[in-house]
Amino acid sequence: MSPPIEARVGLCTVVPLSTTMPNPSQRYHCKLDIPFRLPEPWGNVSRWVKGDMICAVGLHRLDLLRLGKDLTGKRIYQLSKLPAAQMRTISNCVLYGLGLPPLTQG
Repeated sequence: MSPPIEARVGLCTVVPLSTTMPNPSQRYHCKLDIPFRLPEPWGNVSRWVKGDMICAVGLHRLDLLRLGKDLTGKRIYQLSKLPAAQMRTISNCVLYGLGLPPLTQG
């Protein structure tokens, strides 16, 4: 979610996703259909953004999603990014989760 921040080397901000629809749904939730292939066990099901549950995570704790291996045995990773419009929607969910809805205006 976050761009690199010079004073926070090795950290990033993550927004959790869930396959369970929130009940009740709030403005800090949104349905997310990922437009590219995910490996098992994740699969290509709809997910829900939980914009009220962000956290900072060390990059050393994250792994790229592995799609398998090519013919030479080299690992293939999912490197696709979400489109800008979906990222704006997720950002707005996070702002609502932080109690900052006026920043979503404009």
